[in-house]
Amino acid sequence: MMRFSQLLPIAPGTLHGDPETEVTGVSHDSRAVSPGQLYAALPGANVHGAKFAPDLIRAGVNAVLTDDAGWQLITETLSADESDRQLLSGVTALIVEAPRAVLGFVSAAVYGTASVPELIGVTGTNGKTTTTYLADGMLAALGHRTAVIGTVAILIAGDTVPSVRTTPEAPELHALFAKMRAAEVDTCSMEVSSHALSQHRVDGAHFAVAGFTNLSQDHLDFHNTMEEYFEAKALLFTRTFADRAVIVIEDEWGERMTEAAQVPARTLGRDDRSQWRIEHTPGEAEFVLHLDDGQSIRLRSPLPGDFNVTNTALAASMLIESGIPATEIDAIGRSFVATVPGRMEIIDVSGPRALEESHPEILPRAIVDYSHTPDAIAKALATLHADSDELIVVFGAGGDRDRGKRFGMGQAAAREADVIVLTDDNPRTEDPDTIRAAIRQGIDAEVDAGRARVKKIIEVPDRGAAIDEAIAEADPRATVLIAGKGHETGQTVGTTVTDFDDRARTRSALSMRLGGAQPGKVHR
Repeated sequence: MMRFSQLLPIAPGTLHGDPETEVTGVSHDSRAVSPGQLYAALPGANVHGAKFAPDLIRAGVNAVLTDDAGWQLITETLSADESDRQLLSGVTALIVEAPRAVLGFVSAAVYGTASVPELIGVTGTNGKTTTTYLADGMLAALGHRTAVIGTVAILIAGDTVPSVRTTPEAPELHALFAKMRAAEVDTCSMEVSSHALSQHRVDGAHFAVAGFTNLSQDHLDFHNTMEEYFEAKALLFTRTFADRAVIVIEDEWGERMTEAAQVPARTLGRDDRSQWRIEHTPGEAEFVLHLDDGQSIRLRSPLPGDFNVTNTALAASMLIESGIPATEIDAIGRSFVATVPGRMEIIDVSGPRALEESHPEILPRAIVDYSHTPDAIAKALATLHADSDELIVVFGAGGDRDRGKRFGMGQAAAREADVIVLTDDNPRTEDPDTIRAAIRQGIDAEVDAGRARVKKIIEVPDRGAAIDEAIAEADPRATVLIAGKGHETGQTVGTTVTDFDDRARTRSALSMRLGGAQPGKVHR
């Protein structure tokens, strides 16, 4: 709870009404705000949030944060009627030039969440979700009471809250921190997206340690250029948001992030450029993390893929930087568990199984992964080469998103897979044929240049039918990777979202294959 008079130093502006008015919470969502809360009426791309304020005021909301245009809209609407004018006189409003820019700090003050719980933040193109779950698994093994905020879900002391965005809006975020405090959570591992940093969604949050995974093409529909994308990520590594950092430098962007960081930063990688070095044999789950003080930590990635070795090392490094002794990480480093829905998740007819477990001779190995960028697809497929006689990938690309990455996704699949089943992802309002054609151009470019591994390409627009066909036709010694949607449980076509889960559909296809006892066909 906080008075308006206490908010003025945080959000300097013009105050209308009683400065002693108290607010118990903050919301920018007109559908969720209730009396006693501060309604943040923000300017939007299509409509100003102040449009909804008069009805909220009539319903008992008497506290508003907005800009001049919003306040003018509110007063003009309510001044037309005598009873509304009386209601307006009981409203306290704080008018600032840029309400979104102060909203996070206001929310942190109202909820009292500027420093509770301790935050571990991860940004990058790929690996954010996995790294947060790995850190959470390590913390749980060490006896901590934990939370996770990210793409898949929000977890608070074991309770799950579905996630709409990778990073919630600022009022929702600080309300979640307040719930964590009530649940006695001591550490929250959190994904921090470039959108969230650009749109002030993490304002008012401060991270004990910030981590950087990598940067590759994605979200250029929002950021326009890779330089803008990088600059958005770099905001996390300023004193406004973090105390310390761990930066993976396996690509040029990691090196640049190290130079750009305004906080003390450890570098992590596989060669002598890094302060902390990963010693790892490709294809192995176990590895050693060498620290620059001479300590060595033995770790094991609970998830398949050499890239998950890096993610595991990053999670461990961030926890050490947060103050947890390296010896404690070493003690649980090979025994902690972490399961990430839709991230290199192996699907069986009875549910997920560990990578090491054998599968029925009648069935191919089927894996669902969220990989939806050229780099992620290439790494996921490369990981599966070692123990697959044949590699089949089912994938498409999302509509109304970064169009420039589709060509690269096609190139990556052509270089790494034996068979490509090209299908739809979430076409949204774009023509699905156009999306597939853009991916096909990348595939054809690799084939024409003689760089392709792929031997067969088929196009099955219906995603369910594509999964069914890939599973039904695969040789039992093959691996089928269903890429792109991962944990998602819906498919968006036009503006309609229908129930669709790659994992459930894959499990169904495996069950059908097992029931029919058909060995499948070799595609070569």
